[in-house]
Amino acid sequence: QVILVESGGGLVQAGGSLRLSCAVTVSAGSLISINTANWYRQVAGNQRELAASVSSDGSTVYADSVKGRFTISRDNAKNTVYLQMNNLKPEDTAVYTCNAAGEYKSDYYGLDNYGSWGPGTQVTVVP
Repeated sequence: QVILVESGGGLVQAGGSLRLSCAVTVSAGSLISINTANWYRQVAGNQRELAASVSSDGSTVYADSVKGRFTISRDNAKNTVYLQMNNLKPEDTAVYTCNAAGEYKSDYYGLDNYGSWGPGTQVTVVP
């Protein structure tokens, strides 16, 4: 089973910065690849929105609302994806959730594909 765990959320004043981390691990086996990783965000009562995405070749995509302020990156050696968020605004307040897809090797089933989600981390930006 591939498990994603986010960290780095919290409360920050407008104009401040936070860095979110998403660690990708395998409970019984080993991770082969993270092909695509995404950070989504959702405000209660609203639809989940894609904030940023990074592919295996390093190419990135950003929502217009975060371009120039957020940077998604990946550390393949640590199996971790990051979201650096600068110049935060109150409208960035949301639950941020990591999603990743790729390949892993299960101790029981051999090679397989995965697509997994983390539980989410709250980011609150106050004026």
